[in-house]
Amino acid sequence: MPGTGAAQAASASDEVIDEIAEIEMRRREAEKEAGLAASCSTALRKLHELLDRETETRRQHGGGAGEPGNVEAVAAEIERLKKRAPATGQGPAARNAFPENKKASWEDARRNPARNKGRRTMGRAGGR
Repeated sequence: MPGTGAAQAASASDEVIDEIAEIEMRRREAEKEAGLAASCSTALRKLHELLDRETETRRQHGGGAGEPGNVEAVAAEIERLKKRAPATGQGPAARNAFPENKKASWEDARRNPARNKGRRTMGRAGGR
């Protein structure tokens, strides 16, 4: 299980460790085809689904049910992958990345917008 400590790996169940390893293998394959951002996004989504399942299982069966390190191992893998993933344009910094190129629509609108001038004859000069 890449990126997690030996204590977390020892306390997490084999099934969770296998699922994390499977997600990481698929992420690496997807990275070759779709790039780092897309592969990390998919892997993070799957890891969050796994974290939700493990959290729900632990909640349903009480705090002592299952392996105590499952939730911690998945959370550690999510944090490791978040550090690896490139910034995706979410958050306030990305929204204002190029404020000088932003135009206010009402200020820069044309004074007299183009009107529909109806059907025009092609190649003919003059009126009727």
